[in-house]
Amino acid sequence: MPRSTADDDAGWRPRRRPRGIGTWPAVGVTVAVLVVANLTLHRLTGLWGLAAAVVVSVLLLAVLRWAGGTLADAGLAPGTLARGARWALALIGLVGVVYLVGALLPATRALFEDRRYAAMDGGEVLLRAFVLVPVGTVLVEEVAFRGVLYGLVDRVRGAAWATAVSSVLFGLWHVLPSLHLATAKPAVNTVVGDSGLGAVLAVLGAVLFTAAAGVLFCELRRRSGSLLAPMGLHWAVNAFGYLVGYLLR
Repeated sequence: MPRSTADDDAGWRPRRRPRGIGTWPAVGVTVAVLVVANLTLHRLTGLWGLAAAVVVSVLLLAVLRWAGGTLADAGLAPGTLARGARWALALIGLVGVVYLVGALLPATRALFEDRRYAAMDGGEVLLRAFVLVPVGTVLVEEVAFRGVLYGLVDRVRGAAWATAVSSVLFGLWHVLPSLHLATAKPAVNTVVGDSGLGAVLAVLGAVLFTAAAGVLFCELRRRSGSLLAPMGLHWAVNAFGYLVGYLLR
């Protein structure tokens, strides 16, 4: 029997083939992988961190396929990539303009200050912006949260549930990276102070902020039909943050 157009767009075999695992068990496996990945990636740097991010991304896509999912479920169907790339480029340009204006205005310039950039040179900043961020951060997080988790839940409960589950877990994913946020960012320190309670408030704020960002990323994934759209925005926010923060040291 010839393959249909829908099968070609999906990129993998049709959904009619027997699934090896149910959707909710697959969500559970995905969450378990992410817990281990979060603890591991938080400790690895350099090439080891990049390799681990790629391995985790491939493993999560394998879980999706094990549950009968397709590349379309992950937002990676070949037929949607061109549209997703156009969205990504437009979003990158928009973020670039916002960062430029924010860096030039005295009222908002302090928001970009970060003590972690003090010891970095230009080469390290470029490495972070163009290698570590796209592979070690954007790839693994977008595949995990807007790709696999979103795709799994969307299949059985729809976009609203998929957005909620993905975004809450995305917020919790950022607990470890935000533990020292209150001391690293002067703008945050000014608000919450140096106390233990201030550190807790900084982490809580980071979790809520990234969960809200996750909602936006999920909506971009839904509207564009492609994982490339949230990937583009995610990269621009992080990478331009490094570049602007370094230039404003």
